[in-house]
Amino acid sequence: MDKINISLLKSTQDGIPIVDKPFEQIAGELGISEDEVLDRLGTMIKEGIIRRFGASIGHRVIGITANAMCTWNVPDDRVEEVGAIMAGFSQVTHCYERPRYPDWKYNLFTMIHAYSRDECEKIAKEISLATGIRDYSILFSEREFKKTGVRL
Repeated sequence: MDKINISLLKSTQDGIPIVDKPFEQIAGELGISEDEVLDRLGTMIKEGIIRRFGASIGHRVIGITANAMCTWNVPDDRVEEVGAIMAGFSQVTHCYERPRYPDWKYNLFTMIHAYSRDECEKIAKEISLATGIRDYSILFSEREFKKTGVRL
């Protein structure tokens, strides 16, 4: 890690500028070319220095304030099939399998985001109809914790 890579990480860790050419702007601030910015980021991703470079939308800012974790009791031999159907719903942002426990029968989890609790419940019913899975529970978020990645 040289000084330029450290500066590049610091300049991107809280988001890139919302402009037509964000990497060109970052390059100008660092005194290097846009191609070098992209090459350095690519290299750091390949080397595992950067594990994920992506975008996230502040869903609460745009009015999506109802969030529900739906837990599903899916037959083990149908998890892949059912998971693919559930993940295909645009309102589902996360879909993953988890182990069952003696006091917890649910093994497939989906996170649903909507504009209201009623809408979350309606989406869960639609997922249930699409998959044939009737045994589920809806857990609503009461508050959101601030999410941040590793910082330099």
